[in-house]
Amino acid sequence: MSDSSSQNSDGPYSIHVEIPPRFYLLPGGAMCIGTAIGLVRGSRAAALRFLAENAHRPPTTVQGWYFYNKTKNYKMLLGGLRKAGTDATKLGFTALAWVTFEEGLNQVGWSGVGEIGAGICTAGVFAGIYKLPLRTAYRASILGLFVGIAMRTARWGKERLAEEAQARKEASQ
Repeated sequence: MSDSSSQNSDGPYSIHVEIPPRFYLLPGGAMCIGTAIGLVRGSRAAALRFLAENAHRPPTTVQGWYFYNKTKNYKMLLGGLRKAGTDATKLGFTALAWVTFEEGLNQVGWSGVGEIGAGICTAGVFAGIYKLPLRTAYRASILGLFVGIAMRTARWGKERLAEEAQARKEASQ
């Protein structure tokens, strides 16, 4: 067999797709954060709902309190898992939209403003999906702009630190 980089007409042909790590790391991280937020918020809301629904008939026996707390805990778990699923999905798709807009702007050649454009575009999509009023959509756009600027500044700082580390490495040799 010849060199693995050359194509052989009678050998199998493989297709290699390279996906930038941002496309699965950022949405995956957002989904993990959404799961944590949803578990906390959903279980708290379910506990309050259970308390409100059963406030008129508190248990009177030890066994009654046992089953009351057991049922409340199960309802809290179920409510937390439901909310975790919805919050994880929402945050995951929002992060995926961010990464898609950023990569799209980078592919067009606007890599200098990729993060800023992604923030504004994601805010616009968010405002459109949730049918926000114009004033609230404007605020979401401003928030997206600030988050984009913060991300761009973080990338600039990372590049600057990498340049300094490379310069120090070359100076020490």
